[in-house]
Amino acid sequence: MPIEAIVFDMDGVLVDSEVYWDKSRVDFARDRGKVWTDEFQRLAMGRSTVGWAGVMQEKLALDESIDDIIAEMKARVIAHYEERLPARPGALESVSHMQQHFRVGLASGSPTEIIKAVLSITGLDQIFEVMIYGDEVKRGKPAPDIYLKALEQLGVAPAVSLGIEDSANGLRSLKAAGMLAVAAPSPDYPLPDDILAQADAHISTLEDFTVDLVRGIAGGGRL
Repeated sequence: MPIEAIVFDMDGVLVDSEVYWDKSRVDFARDRGKVWTDEFQRLAMGRSTVGWAGVMQEKLALDESIDDIIAEMKARVIAHYEERLPARPGALESVSHMQQHFRVGLASGSPTEIIKAVLSITGLDQIFEVMIYGDEVKRGKPAPDIYLKALEQLGVAPAVSLGIEDSANGLRSLKAAGMLAVAAPSPDYPLPDDILAQADAHISTLEDFTVDLVRGIAGGGRL
């Protein structure tokens, strides 16, 4: 069946922001005399706001509340964005191009304030038909809720929808929603082979995310 809708993740897909999140968490932990590891970062990637804050609280053995952790992390990450927005090569152009052929939406687990800041800076808020924020769903990725909510608002069935993700939790979320999935991991955070095997296609740059690729996946081939 032909694809009718494409739903994008934001962090790590449209903007190469996992580096900012990692640096913010490293600095957050260091200021408390603790160490944030690459293993912890991978556990936090792709989760909802409450989800990644919970990972931080547990792994850093913090007495601080989830709300306090979230507030400080938002401030740290937004400060990085205001200094420089690291759009991935071809990402913004890809959304604009796909919008000419498919319905397009956003499903990001990031806090609402951060998503709105990025969308405003890039102008993508004028392109996406539907935008679902991590704060709007009870269960974050890898649960399918955020993608199912985006598809409900688009009025499109999962079987004719495709999502693009950079993280293991994101890909699990797409497959749990019954969608086709493209893996587009950031060069700084490659995915293991067993996670890539869950995707219907694997690309290393958004410049390779083309209409022909989408149509090829819809035709039943793994690319």
